[in-house]
Amino acid sequence: MPSNASVLDHTDRRLRRSYRACRTLNARHGRTFFLATRLLAPDQRPAVHALYGFARRADDILDEITPTAGPDDRAARLETLAGHFRTRTADADPVLPAVLHTARAFHIPDALFDSFLASMRMDLTVTDYPGRDALDRYIYGSAEVIGLQVLPVLGTVAPAEEAAPYAGALGKAFQLTNFLRDVNEDLARDRVYLPADELAGHGVDRDLLHWCQARRRTDPRVRRALADQHARTREIYTYAGRGIDLLAPRSRPCVSAALTLYSEILDRIEDLDFDIFVHRARVGISRRAAVGVREFVRSRRVRS
Repeated sequence: MPSNASVLDHTDRRLRRSYRACRTLNARHGRTFFLATRLLAPDQRPAVHALYGFARRADDILDEITPTAGPDDRAARLETLAGHFRTRTADADPVLPAVLHTARAFHIPDALFDSFLASMRMDLTVTDYPGRDALDRYIYGSAEVIGLQVLPVLGTVAPAEEAAPYAGALGKAFQLTNFLRDVNEDLARDRVYLPADELAGHGVDRDLLHWCQARRRTDPRVRRALADQHARTREIYTYAGRGIDLLAPRSRPCVSAALTLYSEILDRIEDLDFDIFVHRARVGISRRAAVGVREFVRSRRVRS
């Protein structure tokens, strides 16, 4: 265990408050992910909550659109958060003490946080992605590095560099799943997170997506384009799943549950026949509970 072994009983009240704040953010905004974190050992959870909390704070800045939160204001607030992280100004934001402590304890390179913040800056100005390469550059910073940040917390039974591609791929699969589920919501924010050239191959462009949104129906061309993206995402889940056995045994139930539940969002999208302009794909509470119980039993067996 790295030097954060005392996180849960740390005497620094500020640090304890920060970890609690990150946990609250995770519980409120990432229900599926939060359920999966409950399968981790108690000494692992705070670090994962801290990493989630930092990502959530940046995401909230980008998505806040009010009369007083225009693009310039959001850009300034994001740079302030980035600057405080770089200068280790822990008191500047409730999540910073926890994420700085986690990064130091698990030796998480600053370059991973820099890549994350670079992708967040893209969201201030970029609203379309012409091709897969451009989207992949965004996804590396917005999702793959999250998997790489979490990897030292999870631990591995093989060299970390051997497990890293799978950890990054799982983050990518989660992100692509969100993009498919949230096409309607993202379009309302003037963003399309699907490669324009691949959409065009099915006769789809932004105007047609707006047409679907306005009429609350999925045009057959859009349905075919979404099915194509759906199949590509499935392949990434298959690849990422091969890396679970490279993780420390006590971490496998958590990652297995997260992979199962997120990939089943793809099942729900397919069950809806890609009618995403009316319905939001969700995995039901009973199914989440069933997966959680199954992996909880497995996690207790491993830890005992």
